[in-house]
Amino acid sequence: MLLGRKVSVVLPAYNAAKTLERTIAEIPRDVVDDIILTDDHSSDDTAALSRRLGLHTIRHDHNRGYGGNQKTCYSAALARGAEIVVMIHPDYQYSPRLVTAMASMIASGHYSVVLGSRILGNGALVGGMPLYKYIANRGLTFVENILAGQKLSEYHTGYRAWDRSVLERLPLMRCSDDFVFDNEMLAQAIRFGFDIGEISCPTRYFDEASSINFRRSVVYGAGVLRTSLALWLDRNGLRKSPLFADGPEGRLPAFDGARGDSRA
Repeated sequence: MLLGRKVSVVLPAYNAAKTLERTIAEIPRDVVDDIILTDDHSSDDTAALSRRLGLHTIRHDHNRGYGGNQKTCYSAALARGAEIVVMIHPDYQYSPRLVTAMASMIASGHYSVVLGSRILGNGALVGGMPLYKYIANRGLTFVENILAGQKLSEYHTGYRAWDRSVLERLPLMRCSDDFVFDNEMLAQAIRFGFDIGEISCPTRYFDEASSINFRRSVVYGAGVLRTSLALWLDRNGLRKSPLFADGPEGRLPAFDGARGDSRA
């Protein structure tokens, strides 16, 4: 716990058996109260390994996509009483040792959302981020900051911390089940006025670390631009987008598999 608040780490996993153990080994157990892994119907033994490691394990009975996986993660974390939720990919690309710092920024009351940025400092290129991805990241972020009225260093990190109030408020069921989910969720947080902080995070790029191929990267980039434009139009009152429509029908449903090993 941090300042009396329950901290949960959620791991949206897909074929992560080769890197899961290294990721778990660096999660600070003195602060983290609960670790939840959702296996998105992997073809390897991710779920079995997760159970052996003593994690609360959920396995989808079919592949729901990257965004669909996160929706399950967050629903389960809320159902299990999480007050601060840190999402980290179990591919060992980001440093789990920063969970304490990110959760502390939430617990301080200064921020409701914290991003582990690969761009702050020199960590991205030093860690092996392909140059084309770095350039694309910087270009998209430049456009996104203009359209969103923000000054973030990047919008595309897979390392994020959320206050419970954010997860309960955002209409996440309106977000995509694909990779653009991350961007849509962050756009919602901006539109709903939540304070966002960042922390520099070193990253590692290696064969086992998950990554989107070039074609998927192009599709993702197009989705990011659509989301940013929708945010700009919506916040300027020019065209309302369903992505930002408030109301209980868009919020995460109650999760009924929060206890013990389960399938969803």
